[in-house]
Amino acid sequence: MVDTLLESETKKIALLIDGDNAQPMLIGKILTETSKYGKLTIRRIYGDWTTANMQGWKDTLNAAAIQPIQQFRYTVGKNATDSAMIIDAMDILHGKLVDGFCIVSSDSDYTRLATRIRESGIFVMGIGRQLTPKAFVNGCNVFIYTENLLPKETSRGKKTSKKTSAKEEKSRKLDPLPLLKGAFEMAIQEDGWANLATMGFYLHQLDPGFDPRTYGFKQLSQLIKSYAKLFELRFQDESGTTTMYVRNKE
Repeated sequence: MVDTLLESETKKIALLIDGDNAQPMLIGKILTETSKYGKLTIRRIYGDWTTANMQGWKDTLNAAAIQPIQQFRYTVGKNATDSAMIIDAMDILHGKLVDGFCIVSSDSDYTRLATRIRESGIFVMGIGRQLTPKAFVNGCNVFIYTENLLPKETSRGKKTSKKTSAKEEKSRKLDPLPLLKGAFEMAIQEDGWANLATMGFYLHQLDPGFDPRTYGFKQLSQLIKSYAKLFELRFQDESGTTTMYVRNKE
């Protein structure tokens, strides 16, 4: 456990935020989620700071030590932020300055960037809304939905368009069971049990956007416990550390 923590602390992560497609109120949660995978050595947010919609970020930048990058809109109605962010990301990648990236946006324009970073053998995670195109989600190693970072009352009480609400409602109704079964089959050992941590690894291989919080549970073990008729959990002490194993009752 200590080795894992030390390893994550030594990994350097570049946090790149599309200010036009992210929420200032979630910056603390975004930093926390990204820090789980390493130390944030580069923190940048991109946008046209002369526009009113970027004003909400100004109060949080100093406290979070995030560097604002100015990108003017050369054409009315056209977002130039993605181009500037992609160019910077490639410079960071080729300069070998970090061991991983976190791209904060729900824009499909970053799909190719995510896959390009991943093809280089570098870890890439994404943070965006549930309506983020699946191609972008699958281009990342891990994808965190911002709806899972919002307080429950905020998530329920916010006003959304009918189109957005329909998509989010559909996402909430998705059944995680096929993913759980698939990951179990990939992690199963000869004795019929699967290590829970290994199962979690394969769940992200099958769907980078998998998150127990999407289904109302904080942890994977709690989600599996909700399927008590199908799965059985076993706790085993190994060198002073408790390891969880899963068995399919079928």
